[in-house]
Amino acid sequence: MQITGRRGVTWRVPSITADGLKKFACVIVLLQTFGATVIEKGLINIDQYTKAGLSEALAEDSQLMIYAGLGSVLQLLGGLAVPFFAYLLVEGFYHTSSYKKYLSAIAFFAFLSEIPYDFAYSGKLIDWSSQNAMVALCISLLMLYFIKMFQEKGGVLCQAGELLVVICAVGWVTIFRSQYGLCTVLLAAIFYFFRSRGVLRTVLGIIVSLLYITGPIAFYFIWLYSGERRDKLPKYAYYILYPAQLLVFGVITKLL
Repeated sequence: MQITGRRGVTWRVPSITADGLKKFACVIVLLQTFGATVIEKGLINIDQYTKAGLSEALAEDSQLMIYAGLGSVLQLLGGLAVPFFAYLLVEGFYHTSSYKKYLSAIAFFAFLSEIPYDFAYSGKLIDWSSQNAMVALCISLLMLYFIKMFQEKGGVLCQAGELLVVICAVGWVTIFRSQYGLCTVLLAAIFYFFRSRGVLRTVLGIIVSLLYITGPIAFYFIWLYSGERRDKLPKYAYYILYPAQLLVFGVITKLL
């Protein structure tokens, strides 16, 4: 990618494809999940402590302190992946040849991921206290469909309808307690409404992504996106990686 400055100076900056964004985001999620499950639930067994008890244990055990620090860092990385997935979801919505197939794939893997997610994070096969991150992607994709429907009809009432759709999506991810749900829905709405207004999209996106301290960093990589969408790996490989890693880390955590 080349950028020309005001004085005609041209310099080259790196570019990244959609495939590159997917791989980077998947690695981030892998690390975050490892930190939240294997390290915090397994090695530390954080659920057995109260806040005061954990503080005392960390003060007495240097190795436990190292594990806790590493787990915290890896947990923080998770917020970095949220803007990537919200952005790629919107790009996929614009470019998909079949919305029904796209939604069906997201919904199927959200359903497939739920038991591994519950097992990895709570040690139970069914746990209604929170839902996996793909549930938020599924709700966001439904939101985009209804926003587009209102936009095609036009009019002031339809603009109010678009806002109502976003509010409903926020409500649904809150009810389902989907992991990263609020941030995912709001970012997807911003990326959709302001797709052609790069600066405003970035500013609003950074503000919303501050829900997670590492979130704004993702916008540098999104800025480097070249628009190339050719995948080097089968697209379903990215989908299946999520439940697979949850299942593997869940089993490892259980064994620890």
